[in-house]
Amino acid sequence: MDPSTTLYNQLKSAEPFFLFAGPNVIESEEHVLRMASHIKSITSRLGLQLVFKSSFDKANRTSSKSFRGPGLVEGLKILEKVKVAYDIPIVTDVHETIQCEEVGRVADVIQIPAFLCRQTDLLVAASKTGKIINIKKGQFCAPSVMANSAEKIRLGGNEKVMVCERGTMFGYNDLIVDPRNLELMREANCPVVADITHSLQQPAGRKLEGGGVASGGLRELIPCIARTAVSVGVDGIFMEVHDDPLNAPVDGPTQWPLRHLEELLEELIAIARVSQGKKPFKIDLTPFRD
Repeated sequence: MDPSTTLYNQLKSAEPFFLFAGPNVIESEEHVLRMASHIKSITSRLGLQLVFKSSFDKANRTSSKSFRGPGLVEGLKILEKVKVAYDIPIVTDVHETIQCEEVGRVADVIQIPAFLCRQTDLLVAASKTGKIINIKKGQFCAPSVMANSAEKIRLGGNEKVMVCERGTMFGYNDLIVDPRNLELMREANCPVVADITHSLQQPAGRKLEGGGVASGGLRELIPCIARTAVSVGVDGIFMEVHDDPLNAPVDGPTQWPLRHLEELLEELIAIARVSQGKKPFKIDLTPFRD
């Protein structure tokens, strides 16, 4: 069995859930290595299957002035160092078809951004790498759309796909999380992941000094969304974590403080272990008789 299939099977069977976690974007080699070290130590103590996450290029930014990261070539070099140094799989995102093959040489999981979840050429190119593909549900999409997106991965010859809930637009500057989506997305017949940090973005909801806008967020509600997700019974949790979120160059308002990561994960593990969320409730509609 190839390593990618082995990892996919491990993630599918992970109990009580697997974790995608790391800083939103690669700020420096030193920072990413330090974050990976801390997060790996925490998940090892808790017995969670970790896939380390960070982006080499934040192409979907509200402002052209936003920090984007080191770029493809340098970013992949740094992620490969993380992978080797701490023996952990890597998830990172792609935005163009021409990136997929090169990213697939390093990443164990290739992530499709929410805005691009229906882009057929991108999905097929990612599929052909043979790596695990995590598709984020567009903020504009019904959960039923994700079955179609997952099928595009399979049509590319790759069965290793998962789908991710990251909130739904509610007006112009807000997202809501509909817990029903976490169940309905199982129609894609693959693991379901809950992004508990991006789900609390407030797109273009923060005015900048000197003009312009950036994404805000409701960090204080991350535990609320996380508790809901593990109660419903998701297969994986996606969360962005930072050691200094107030000074994070990207998405600071929705990154969870590293100092509170273990505490939150301990609670989520406890909730997940008592929940029956992964088991479908069998409803008997025959007439009740005394």
